[in-house]
Amino acid sequence: MRKILIANFKMNTTPSAFKSYAMTLATKSKNCKNEVIVCPPYTHLFMARDMLNGTNVAYGAQNISEEEKGEITGEISASMIKDLGANYVILGHSERRARYKENDKIINKKIKTALANGLKVVLCVGENLQCRTNKQGCTFVRNQLEEDLRGIYENELEGVIVAYEPVWCVGTGKNASNKDISKMVETIRKEISYMYSEKAGKSLNVVYGGAVSLANYKKIMDNEDLNGLLVGNACLDVDNFAIMCKENY
Repeated sequence: MRKILIANFKMNTTPSAFKSYAMTLATKSKNCKNEVIVCPPYTHLFMARDMLNGTNVAYGAQNISEEEKGEITGEISASMIKDLGANYVILGHSERRARYKENDKIINKKIKTALANGLKVVLCVGENLQCRTNKQGCTFVRNQLEEDLRGIYENELEGVIVAYEPVWCVGTGKNASNKDISKMVETIRKEISYMYSEKAGKSLNVVYGGAVSLANYKKIMDNEDLNGLLVGNACLDVDNFAIMCKENY
């Protein structure tokens, strides 16, 4: 089964270091049939354009402004990202929600802006420890999807990948069990089916991102309910990430 592998560099590496990374990944994943996407910092995107165009590795950004343009010092617009040849953007990541107080209303606007500019969206959703402890995780994620995708048309869902990111295990070294993952993926698909159609729920691409490592990725990838992985720190080792990308083939 073809999978989607997304690398989220977060605020790591330098443009010069990424040049070597991109060259190595493009070479090591040359005959890979999985879909490979790298999302480095903004400063690396020109290097991604130069090194990855013409390869089977796509690239994107880790965030965009909800505005198209204007007097907003320090922000990056969707059109700027698209002009660099990027095709993807990660939105709603737990770190953005927590550290920068990005709520569902802001994320919804960013999704609309991204899609309007031809960017595909990796939408991160997931429950925190309190929700999990209170057995409210599924309800929490359903509410996130409802608010984040408000006003998005069914045909636009082709440009959306939902990443289940259990906040309660991010950065802890812990990992959700395959049972936990399958339950949440089922919840996500049912919510999309309710919001749109059964066809939309079945065809939606859902990936998992939560303490993915070389030690556990195979077990997670074997979960038939999933379409792939959103890899954080483990992607920084290009050799290890290349191994993940070539899994199943």
